[in-house]
Amino acid sequence: MNLDSMKDILAAARREDKPLWEIILETDMENRGVTREESMEKMAQAWHAMLDASASYDGRRHSASGLVGGQGEQMRAYAAGDPICGNFAAEVITEALCMGESNACMRRIVAAPTAGACGVMPAVLIPLYRRDNISEERMLQAMYVASGIGAVIAYKACIAGAAGGCQAEIGSASAMAAGALVTLRGGTAEQVCHAVAMALKNLLGLVCDPVAGLVEVPCVKRNVIGAMNAMAAADMALAGIESRIPVDEVIDAMGDVGRRLPVEFRETALGGLAVTPTGKAVKERMMGSRNKNRTLTIKDARWKLQRTGPAN
Repeated sequence: MNLDSMKDILAAARREDKPLWEIILETDMENRGVTREESMEKMAQAWHAMLDASASYDGRRHSASGLVGGQGEQMRAYAAGDPICGNFAAEVITEALCMGESNACMRRIVAAPTAGACGVMPAVLIPLYRRDNISEERMLQAMYVASGIGAVIAYKACIAGAAGGCQAEIGSASAMAAGALVTLRGGTAEQVCHAVAMALKNLLGLVCDPVAGLVEVPCVKRNVIGAMNAMAAADMALAGIESRIPVDEVIDAMGDVGRRLPVEFRETALGGLAVTPTGKAVKERMMGSRNKNRTLTIKDARWKLQRTGPAN
């Protein structure tokens, strides 16, 4: 079964009188040649990995660059008070920061759909799972919906910052998360599509401009925006608000915008924040550190060669 658009998934759900997640599950079974149990076990592994990544966050860790680390812990402490956006939203922000930092610190995360956007889905799903005591079965159903959305975006447009800018990474993750949230709240298939469309529209044209070429600044904090955007889009869709532009047309537009983005704004670190005075200074510092380490490595190798002689 080829489901190359949200329209195809929606049509299949109506034709077979099944929920979206069931259609996507059956498509996975057919495409990968696996049983229902095997498909669900694979999805459960991804969900458990998200939970494990959340539980193993350590605010004492910092990335090798020193740009990232400890901010999730800072936000958690602040969220215990009286945050402007409320306790639940503050928890979402905290989770997004923690997951993004874990990625920068080379910890195990779930690329959903990419490592750079790994914080968006867990940021909205894990706090809701804990607060509302949602069953794992329902969480997996939401994950299937999210994966189907991601697959369509990857097919029709792209999910890589190098190909389509940050709209392709954080934007796609936000759309996936929005669809998952609508599913968890019992929304209709049509509402899922409207949530996806609105989430993508809100981040259309977002550039990818990593400082020093690292997936740290501004990437980690953009995970926060993706998560907050997903909640807003989901709530609007559940309220009955519709996207005036159909979801597949929005995805096509995102793909077109990505192709038209100058190369400087597609993960090359040649534009945007990466070329600000501070961004350039960070890069120069990082390059200086690398060159110093490389020089030390060469000296160590020469010293070893002098002591042991050349290898036979």
